[in-house]
Amino acid sequence: MKLTVRPLTPERWPDLEALFNAKGCSVARGCWCMFYRRSGERGPLPAGTTAAQANRADLKKLTHGDTPPGLIGYRGKVPVGWVSLGPREDYAKLKRSPVMKPVDELPVWSIICFVVPSEYRGQGVARALLDGAIAYAKKQGATLLEAYPVDKPGRSHDDFMWFGAKSMYDNAGFEEVARRKPQRPVVRLKPV
Repeated sequence: MKLTVRPLTPERWPDLEALFNAKGCSVARGCWCMFYRRSGERGPLPAGTTAAQANRADLKKLTHGDTPPGLIGYRGKVPVGWVSLGPREDYAKLKRSPVMKPVDELPVWSIICFVVPSEYRGQGVARALLDGAIAYAKKQGATLLEAYPVDKPGRSHDDFMWFGAKSMYDNAGFEEVARRKPQRPVVRLKPV
């Protein structure tokens, strides 16, 4: 599938909301791709605010930073998918994750998750987003990309595939560098 992949900016925020509010994206509506950006307890929420609302507000704030928190894929003008990526240090929870903890001290950009509404799944959207993420990271000066896919024999439920399938990364040229759980490898690619 041919997609145009663009960084999430404040102007593109409505497109991300449309994706996360689409059918099949209930996990994204709760997390707003903030789970791996924090480590430890979140702290008290403002009165009358749900965790999902606070996560949404926190991600929206990140659109105003120097490094966009991810990329949106478009088919024409229609947003059809999202990939969360950035410098590893942007994802505090990775430091103490038993599966995703650092392999070494090399500077890496991490690809954390994909969100694709159910109506666009099975059409190559995630792979097109991965290709866009590779190109974008290279353009930003990343010398090493790292991801934490799912490696299971057979099809997994869509709700558990936000990390992407290992086969997708294999096909993009990533190589396994660690495996701390049987179905969760760590893979890397040097963008060229």
